[in-house]
Formats: sequence, C-alpha cells, structure tokens
Amino acid sequence: MNSVLVSMVVMLFILMLSNVPIGFAIAGACAFTLTFVSANPLVFKLLPQAMVSTIDSFPLMAIPFFMLIGTLMAKTGLSKDIIGVAEAIAGEAPGGLGAAAIVACMIFASISGSGPAVVAALGSILVPAMLERGYAPAYAGALCAAGATIGPVIPPSIPMIVYGVTGGVSVVAMFTGGFIPGIMMGVALIISNYFTGKKRGYIGKARGGGAKWILKQCWNAKWALGLPFIVLGGIYGGVFTPTEAAVIGCVYAYVVGKFVYGSLGAKAYSEALMEAALMSAIIMFILGGATTFGRILTMEKIPQQLASSLLSLTKSPVIIMAMIMLILLVGGMFLDTISNIVLFTPLFLPIVKSLGYDPVFFGVLMTINLCIGFITPPVGINLYVAQSLTRAPFELIIKESSRLVLVLLVVMFIVMLFPGTVLFLPSLLAR
Repeated sequence: MNSVLVSMVVMLFILMLSNVPIGFAIAGACAFTLTFVSANPLVFKLLPQAMVSTIDSFPLMAIPFFMLIGTLMAKTGLSKDIIGVAEAIAGEAPGGLGAAAIVACMIFASISGSGPAVVAALGSILVPAMLERGYAPAYAGALCAAGATIGPVIPPSIPMIVYGVTGGVSVVAMFTGGFIPGIMMGVALIISNYFTGKKRGYIGKARGGGAKWILKQCWNAKWALGLPFIVLGGIYGGVFTPTEAAVIGCVYAYVVGKFVYGSLGAKAYSEALMEAALMSAIIMFILGGATTFGRILTMEKIPQQLASSLLSLTKSPVIIMAMIMLILLVGGMFLDTISNIVLFTPLFLPIVKSLGYDPVFFGVLMTINLCIGFITPPVGINLYVAQSLTRAPFELIIKESSRLVLVLLVVMFIVMLFPGTVLFLPSLLAR
C-alpha cells in the first residue's frame, strides 16, 4: 500500500481521536506527510499555496454570503413566516406539525444552503411548538435534524459549490440537478412522519380555512418567500451568477429585516455577521487543508490505483458505484460534508467518469450521501444541534433518527439507479 496514503490517513485519525478540530487535523496530516514521508521536492510548497489559492476563487465567495443569508433570516423573523406557511399547508393531518417542519426545511433550504444552519434557524422555533403538541422531544429533534439534510441538496447548496470548484463542474448544473432528489427526500420524510404521527397520535393544527386561506398565509409571508424566487430565479434566468445571487440575497434579507420587519437592529446585525464569518472561516480553513490532501493523492496517483483495485473486483458500474457510496457513507460518519467532498472528489470522480457516469449526477448523489452523514453518529452535527435544542438524551435522538436514515438511504438508492432524476432538469435547461 502507498506509504504516503497510509501516513496521511493514520495521522488524520490520530489527530481526530485526539479531539483536534477537523480543519487542523487535515492540515496537520498533510504537513506531517509532506515533511517526513514524501520525497517530492515540490511538496513543501503545497500546503501554504493551497491555503491561499483555495479561497482565491470567485465561486467560493458565495459561501460566506449564503451563510449570512441564513443568519440574517434567523435574526429578522423571516424564518417564522416560512414555518407559518409550512404549517398552513400541512394542516391537521396526523403529524401535521412534523410535516410542516420538513416543508419549512425545504423552503429554508432554497435560501441558506447549509444543513446545520437550517436546524439552528428553524429548530429553535419548531421544537418548542412540537413539544407543546405532545411530540416526544427525541423525535422532534430527530425530525428537524433529518429535514435539515435536505438543505444542501435543494439549491443553493454550499457543498455543491465546493464540489463544482473541486471537480471543475458547472455549479448551475449542480443546483438544477439537486431539485428533484431534494423534493424526493422531503416527500419520503413526510410520508414516514405521517405514519409515525398516526401511530403516536400527533395531531396537526386545524386550518383556518380552505385554499383561499392558505394563499392568504402565503401572501402574508411574501417577503420571506420572495427571497428564494429572487436568488434562484436570477441564477436560472442568467441574470447573475450564484456568487452574485448570494450577495443580492444578503442585501434583500438586510433591507427586509431592517425596513419591513424593523427587527434587524445593530446588535442583531453584528451577531449575524459574526456567526456567518465564523462558520465561513471554518469552511475555508478546512478547504485549504483538504485541497492539499487531494493534490497529494493526485501526485501519488492514488485515484488510478484505487480505480484499478475496484475494477479488479467487478466490472459492473452499478456495483462499483454502490461500493463508492458505501465508502462515502462511512466517511460521512466521521468527517464533515465539505471535507469529504474535497478529499474524495479527486479520488472517485475519475473513476465514475471512466464508468460513463455524468459528473453532475455523481456530484448530486455524493451530496445526498454525505448529507445523510449529518444525522449519523459519531460526527452527525445536525444531531448535536438538535440535542442542544431538545435536551433529550442523545441515545434516544439516535434511535429516533435511525428510521429516518433508512428512509433517506432508500431515496439515495433510487436516485443511484435512475440518473434521470438528477439529469432531467439540467438537460432541459441546456436546450
């Protein structure tokens, strides 16, 4: 086995088990390997160059701005309007508020692009409401955590931006490809929640009227619902790039919060800026180290070696793709989504291309897979956020989320077998 690969993987796990933050762990594993193992004279320049060149990217500038959109919405009350619309749509069906939570996650996903941001912004409002309706705290937290996995699948999506930059794939095509799978994930969770709600007696909130009343609730939330239309409409209409759309979205959220809602004071605005800056800085640091990791793998020709190993086991593209998905699923249990994308894209993208798969299809499928990692221990960050909101025992949240993980895995399997679920809209847009 390649000594460079062994050195990086072993050092990475040693640092992770020592509770070193993942960004420092990846950078430290690269620095150790570059210093003591690799014999290439150019490797000493890799880490500092990657730390600078990785963030010097116009598409990646969208990340801090999409983060800021999410924090601004949480501070201004726009997220409350989204929840109101979602609950009006769900109505009094069994598990109605749970369904509303998932619908709200899907709507909010089309604005923020971040799974943990969706949990934090919506969970703080949804969880207390669900507890008042008699929902078990662990189930309320698990449902919000699972619903938030849709966040990076329905565009805009921070992981898709990272994949597009790393793999040289169109970000707009990735965004378009995520729509149908994201909706499939939401519908699957709503169906699962319906049967759980019916079994446990979770009753929804009675509607105040029919279709006309629902439309009125949507009109009352027009400022919140207008944001995804502006951001996504501008992108697909060719008016502006995803990065420019993120900036326009920030301006829109600020203006609405400041002058329409009147809830965005100086303190709230500074807190939103600080939260977005901290989350963005963490992502950018991880990207720098992970990019170095990927470059070292490429220099050592690890992707080619891995491809030959997989092809020696079977010639079936479906089985090889299933094996890759299994590796990514395990990776998602231990590493965050961004790190996994930057680490594994250089490894697996050449393989899936050689098998005849479209890079956009693989990118969306990879995003779905890694987003399931948000609710799989030990690193499942959405579960930790949900646990902090519900104060339920962590083991109970894991138990409640396990059935939701199975539901999402079924959706991922269907998408893997039918690439058209991803490629239909991008091909339609390209005509």
